[in-house]
Amino acid sequence: MRLKIAILAGDGIGPEVTNEAVNILRAVAEFGGHDFSFVPLLLGGVAITATGSPLPTATLDACLESDAVLLGAVGDKKFDALSPDKRPEAGLLQIRHALGGFANLRPSIAYPALSANSPLRPEVTEGADILFVRELLGGLYFGSPREWNKSTGEAWNTMRYTRAEVARVARVAFELASKRRRKVTSVDKANVLEVSQLWRATVTEVARDYPSVTLEHQLVDSMAMHLMNIPRNFDVVLTENLFGDILSDEASIITGSLGMLPSATIGGAVNLYEPVHGSAPDIAGTGKANPLGAILTAAMLLRHSANLEEDAAAIESAVRTVLAGGHRTADIARGNAAAAGNASAQHLVSTTEMGKLVHQALAQSIDQRQSMHAV
Repeated sequence: MRLKIAILAGDGIGPEVTNEAVNILRAVAEFGGHDFSFVPLLLGGVAITATGSPLPTATLDACLESDAVLLGAVGDKKFDALSPDKRPEAGLLQIRHALGGFANLRPSIAYPALSANSPLRPEVTEGADILFVRELLGGLYFGSPREWNKSTGEAWNTMRYTRAEVARVARVAFELASKRRRKVTSVDKANVLEVSQLWRATVTEVARDYPSVTLEHQLVDSMAMHLMNIPRNFDVVLTENLFGDILSDEASIITGSLGMLPSATIGGAVNLYEPVHGSAPDIAGTGKANPLGAILTAAMLLRHSANLEEDAAAIESAVRTVLAGGHRTADIARGNAAAAGNASAQHLVSTTEMGKLVHQALAQSIDQRQSMHAV
């Protein structure tokens, strides 16, 4: 397998966590005999410093020529005095738009070793493994007309979708569910909103092409409650833009730390992969950053851009092994350690140490897999 990956490490802790993710990808390439090439590029604050632009033309062109884009984090307060279109975050928005991904994938998983890190009780989160599929280019965030008329004291936005926009993201959700536990929960507000009535009708129509996948509909307000009391009941959750933005953030507490959360944006010219956490400039360079979100993002890259499911699963298994061994970065070294089953083994590690531990666990996992295949 040949894969050209654009690396946008970005600002703050971005370079630190991205470096660990790249190390894991290099290991996968070595173990599997793949040919992965990595192209480092500038984005965000570092790009402004070097070129005056948060998204240099050279970066965009190189990303569009790549097979996948792996991003670290973007944001630096020292550029806050610039106009919004010149700040680091503008580069992030521009690259997302240029790559054209319409489906944002965001897992929310309850890791047994981190059960004490969630504010929800362990018996509530146990077994939760949700994949949110959020439509990313339509809805209230992009609909027009939109305006804040200060002279009249009025403001308005437009929630708008076409049948085609709903159908294409619904197909992504059903395809993914067919490879998981074969259930799609579509979230809307069809009891009030006409756009949600279109959404529900279109999703129901698409579901007929996937008879092996169960479809259920949930209103967004009831879904917000169910995520907190019965999260294990859900597999793939399909949402429009606004609802997905809110619900996926709400569900992040199931895992217990932003540092653990990966994401992918697919469906466009080139898929974009980025951990959910921000640039955290206050801890940049201290070795405190959690690289697991970036490493799990690398696993998503292998799954969705390279179709290397076994390698992606091996990375995820390695992360679980390291957590079960009691290894913690600062953001997840809290709570009742006894809930992980081995309080005495829990100890603090740095960003690079955590990356090395995952590398070791991955090597063992792949060795075992290769040995089984050889039998």
